[in-house]
Amino acid sequence: MSLLRRLHPLDWLAGGLLVLGVAFVATGLLPADPAGDVLERIGPLLVFLAAVIVLAELTGRAEVFDVVATWVARAGRGSYALLFVLCVAFASLTTITLNLDTTAVLLTPVMLALATRVGIASVPLAMTTVWLANTASLLLPVSNLTNLLAADRVALAPSEMAAAMWAPQLAAIAVTMACLWGFYWRPGRRGAASYVAPEPSEPADPVLLRICATAVVGFLLAILLADVPLSVASLTAAAVVVVAFAVRDRGALRLSLIPWRLLVLVPGMFLVVETVNAHGLHEVLARAMGSDNGLVGMLRSAAVGAGFSNALNNLPAYLAGEAVIPAANHEQLLAQLVGVNVGPVVTPWASLATLLWFERCRWHGTRIHLGRFVGTGLVLAVAGTLAATAALAVTT
Repeated sequence: MSLLRRLHPLDWLAGGLLVLGVAFVATGLLPADPAGDVLERIGPLLVFLAAVIVLAELTGRAEVFDVVATWVARAGRGSYALLFVLCVAFASLTTITLNLDTTAVLLTPVMLALATRVGIASVPLAMTTVWLANTASLLLPVSNLTNLLAADRVALAPSEMAAAMWAPQLAAIAVTMACLWGFYWRPGRRGAASYVAPEPSEPADPVLLRICATAVVGFLLAILLADVPLSVASLTAAAVVVVAFAVRDRGALRLSLIPWRLLVLVPGMFLVVETVNAHGLHEVLARAMGSDNGLVGMLRSAAVGAGFSNALNNLPAYLAGEAVIPAANHEQLLAQLVGVNVGPVVTPWASLATLLWFERCRWHGTRIHLGRFVGTGLVLAVAGTLAATAALAVTT
């Protein structure tokens, strides 16, 4: 009973979805063959997800994020405009290279603590983190689980995906910056004219910091330049960091580092969506998206992806949408990817990263006004999805 009381609501959600998915298979609502195909497809994704989260958690423990955040604040030299640009770059880089859930889980508390430390408003930093955790997740397969699925469908290596998505990614970040400045960072919104730069950060173990930073850089070089499989690269980088901690800080190694909640949630969610898809959702989405691989079809797919993500969640939205897009329509599929990555910034449940971000904000004591979150997010979702889809259409 004590264990049940300690469970977080998201743990109940993850367990409930998995039980429901297994029940669908057991009762025949979802035939065994498509269920097996889904689980076989997401298996390597789960390996990657577990490895990259462990890598990111230990990298955070080694104070890599704290050191970079302090450097960002010092480099801003008291200027909010410069701090804004640097925070956008920091959040974008973390999302692109280490997954959007890493930005939500690890970067959010670092940025909020930094806001308290230097005496600036926390909401602008919080919104920068959550919006860019979603909108900056287009460039690489590593950036988002939806990207891994799309890259597998269209057979794109990381370097090839970056070549296809650089323009949509830049467009999405540019629109996000405009919305962040207008809604949260401009004078009159942020609560102060300037700030005092913090003192330099001194890591407790510089050796661990250097090893973790090197492992992350090596991971990125392996997937971008050598096209090493993501699961192999992430497992190798995580193993290097785990060995370093085993030598220098064994107490930090614990089973809770493994993202059990995500490893339960993802297969359950996919099984449930596959079941719903087999009982009518497929036809509804097929009519909504159409089969046009041109600009109109791309806009329709992006809009449906964004809308479905905010109604339910971006992972099942991508999976269900992918199933109705013709195999040869790569541009239409990538446009749907834009919708499910850039669009889910309106409702708190639209992406798992947003749910995790709300949890971290509550823990820190940062109050997020839900009405303003939804209203400003709607503007970003519409403008960002349109801009990124147009950029994709122009460059493909």
